[in-house]
Amino acid sequence: MTCQIETMDPPRIFTIEWDMMDKSRFFSLSMVNSFALRGLLYPFTVIKTRLQIQRQNALYTGTFDAFLKILKYEGACGLYRGFWINSIQMVSGIGYIITYEKVRHMLTLYADIRDGRLKGLIGGGCGSLVGQTIITPFDVVSQHMMVLGQLRDKSVANPTAMNPLNIQLGSSRRGLAMAIVREVYKKDGLKGFYRGYYASLCTYVPSSALWWMFYPVYSDALASVLPLWTSHMFIHCIGGQMSGITVAVITNPLDVIRARIQVHRMNSFSSALNKIWFEEGILFLSKGLSARIIQTFFSSFFVVLGYETLKRWSVYDQYKDQIRW
Repeated sequence: MTCQIETMDPPRIFTIEWDMMDKSRFFSLSMVNSFALRGLLYPFTVIKTRLQIQRQNALYTGTFDAFLKILKYEGACGLYRGFWINSIQMVSGIGYIITYEKVRHMLTLYADIRDGRLKGLIGGGCGSLVGQTIITPFDVVSQHMMVLGQLRDKSVANPTAMNPLNIQLGSSRRGLAMAIVREVYKKDGLKGFYRGYYASLCTYVPSSALWWMFYPVYSDALASVLPLWTSHMFIHCIGGQMSGITVAVITNPLDVIRARIQVHRMNSFSSALNKIWFEEGILFLSKGLSARIIQTFFSSFFVVLGYETLKRWSVYDQYKDQIRW
C-alpha cells in the first residue's frame, strides 16, 4: 500500500516586508526610479505651484490655461524650471523610504503591531518628517525659480509679487539658482532656507501618514472584491491612486498655505491663512487642486508601480515563489 503525500503551495505574500529584501539592491534601484519619476512628473509641480501662489486668477484660469501659457511664453523649458535644484531631493527620498520601512519593521518587531493601516500611518509620518528636514532648503530655491519664469509673460499684473527677492533675470539656470541662494541668505540668513518648514511639516507629514494609511485600506478592499487571479501589482497601483486623490483633496488647503509662506515670505501659518482667506475666500480650498489631483493621479500610479517593482526585484530568492505580480 502506498501513501500519497499532498503538497500545499506556500501562501501568497501580498505585502513585501523590510526583512524580505536585499537592502543594497533596493536603495540603488530606488535612486534611479526616483530621478525618473521626478523628470516625468515635474511639470505638474510647476503648474500646481504657480496656481497656488497667484492671487485669485491673476494670470492663469486653470491647469490647462497655465500649461498653454507656460509653453507660449517660456517654451518647454518653463515646465522644468528649477528641476535640477529640485532633483537633489532624491537624497531626501532615500531618507524617506528608509525611515518608512524601518519604522514599520520596528513597530512589528518591538511593538507587535500587525495592522498595516496603523504601521503605514506612523511610518509615513516619520518618513516625511525626515524627508522634509532634508528637502525644505531645496524646495525654497526651486519654488522661487518656478515662479520667476512667469515674468516672461507680459500680461503679469504685479511683477513684484513674482520676484519678492528682486532677482536680476537673464542669468543661466545655475547663475539664477546661486542668485536666489545669495538673496535668501542676505535677507534671512540660514533660517531663510527653512522658511515654511513648519508649514511643510503641517502639510506633508499628515499627507504622507494618510497616504500610507489609506493605501492598504484601498488595496485590501480591492483585493477582497476582485477575482483571485487579479494582478497584485494592478491592485496596488489602483489602491495608490485612490489613496493619493483622497489625500490631495483633504490636504490641499495646507499645501496652498505652505507655498504662499515659502514664495511670498510670510512669517507665520496664521498670517498666511488670514491673508489668503481675505483675498480668496472659501475658494482657496480648491486653489491648484485640479493640477494637484492630476499630478497625484499619475504620480501615485508610477510611484507605486516603481516601489512595488523594486521590492519584487530586491526580494530574497526564498520568497520569490510566494509573490504574485
